[in-house]
Amino acid sequence: MERAKLDYGRLGGAASSSFRENNPPPTAAAPSSRKRKLIILSLLSLTLIVASAVSAALLVAARNRAAAGPDPTRHRRPTQAISRACGKTRYPQLCVNSLVEFPGSLTADDQDLVHISFNMTLQRLSRALYLSSTAMMASYLPAGGLDRAAYDDCLELLDDSVDALSRSLSAVAPPEGGAGGIGGVGGVSASTTDVATWLSAALTNQDTCAEGLADVKSGPVKEEMERKLKDLTELVSNCLAIFSATDDGDFAGVPIQNRRRRLMAEESNVESEEEFPGWIGRRERRLLGLPVSAIQADIVVSADGANGSYKTIGEAIKKAPEKSSRRTIIYVRAGRYEENNLKVGRKKWNLMFIGDGKGKTVITGKRSVFDNLTTFHTASFAATGAGFIARDLTFENTAGPAKHQAVALRVGADHAVVYRCNVIGYQDTLYVHSNRQFFRECDVYGTVDFVFGNAAVVLQNCSFYARKPMDLQKNTVTAQNRKDPNQNTGISIHASRFLATPDLQASKAQFQTYLGRPWKLYSRTVVMMTYIGDHVHPRGWLEWNATFALDTLYYGEYMNYGPSGAVGQRVKWPGYRVITNKVEANRFTVSEFIFGSSWLPSTGVAFLAGLNT
Repeated sequence: MERAKLDYGRLGGAASSSFRENNPPPTAAAPSSRKRKLIILSLLSLTLIVASAVSAALLVAARNRAAAGPDPTRHRRPTQAISRACGKTRYPQLCVNSLVEFPGSLTADDQDLVHISFNMTLQRLSRALYLSSTAMMASYLPAGGLDRAAYDDCLELLDDSVDALSRSLSAVAPPEGGAGGIGGVGGVSASTTDVATWLSAALTNQDTCAEGLADVKSGPVKEEMERKLKDLTELVSNCLAIFSATDDGDFAGVPIQNRRRRLMAEESNVESEEEFPGWIGRRERRLLGLPVSAIQADIVVSADGANGSYKTIGEAIKKAPEKSSRRTIIYVRAGRYEENNLKVGRKKWNLMFIGDGKGKTVITGKRSVFDNLTTFHTASFAATGAGFIARDLTFENTAGPAKHQAVALRVGADHAVVYRCNVIGYQDTLYVHSNRQFFRECDVYGTVDFVFGNAAVVLQNCSFYARKPMDLQKNTVTAQNRKDPNQNTGISIHASRFLATPDLQASKAQFQTYLGRPWKLYSRTVVMMTYIGDHVHPRGWLEWNATFALDTLYYGEYMNYGPSGAVGQRVKWPGYRVITNKVEANRFTVSEFIFGSSWLPSTGVAFLAGLNT
């Protein structure tokens, strides 16, 4: 998390002063050729995207003009349909102003306006990406500085947002000669949950970009970037609100299976612990259950390079195909791999990394915000390619507690699975950034906010080890940053354990540990059917800053147990609740919160689909 997050590092419960102002970025060389290539690719992508978007808009406009007669656009006054749609958004005036100027909007019905709002926002995002890329030509940003890291983050995140909006637009685009509706992307059908997830991720991307820029000192590039990014977050939020209003979800920002399906699942009670959520295919299900010796890997990594293997994980990632519908298996033999900021990019689909076990195959790094990096940029390993799976590995950041934010693993991949892995760090260990994720049988170690982000994520049968922090620090296991009430995101911890490492257990009277605190206004975290050790404070949860978000957050507990599982002394915030209704608790299970029963079975990871099944 960026510096805006309180870190307790030197001032206890109060916000620490900035430590970056005294560490100015070093001077370095001019932009790399990689960035120039990105500019060219962005320009080409923009051309194709805008052409596609305009064509789709003209299709809607032509169809409506034929039905409505003469074009009334000269009046530029919102129609009843526009007023209705924009009345459901958080930024209604921006919504009206942007829609009335777009071709076809003044003759569009409610469903067409969903498509038009996506189309218009995609064009704005694409233009921002292109113009932001060209800013590098001014050579204002030396490598190695915080401003360069924040700028690089924004380029990557904008590119990811353009992709998310493109998929969403394709999904809701009206079929030729018919009304709008959920269609498909690249021949693969998309659901309302998919679209809500992609839009939520795009909104998170914009937020992450803004957070990185907030830590940068004022300058021409920061000002130019902020100017180009103006209104983009609000536009994406409006898209999400307009789309959500057409869906039949019945729980603020959590699309729910229809009541008949839910009741059938509860009544049948046939799902077992050995089943897997639906996003995992039969092959992956079998792979995750097999011993390593029985798996035929596509790529092998070994530190000694023996038997034709690669010496580094980075080489293996480069070798893997892009946008592959077939699973690519990368076996990483036992050893310690420190390669600094490894990343499975957005175009690297369906990569599966298998190690020799926790503590045996170790992927490590030591970058932190003290290296003039954003929190986003510190991850020892990051994955944004859809279908990412990791099994039997350790992800670690060894920067230490004094270096504050230092991420071991960052995941922004949709339909991601992390199984039987260790994730080890101190502050900001595990960054569950965005999209749908599932963690099973993992051990996560940290101090301040060590599971954080805005994915829709279920962590099941995992252990969360609070470590001994620095003097005056408090441990907080989670910090969830849902910013918009329509986002279908949150952290769900199910059938797990909150434990203390031996050094903390021996000094637990000196250091308070909490289940979490609200990073953003609509923070959402639930802990269900989980063991809570005696190192956790009886209040359970910690304020972020005075009364911030206490009436807008959603924090819940359901049937927890252990020495600190009792809820009698818990916080009395308006947004906190002890969940007593099984239907409400079910909304945060694998089957309903991340719709895992439709994709997890193909991965082969064992999971509980419901509360007990």
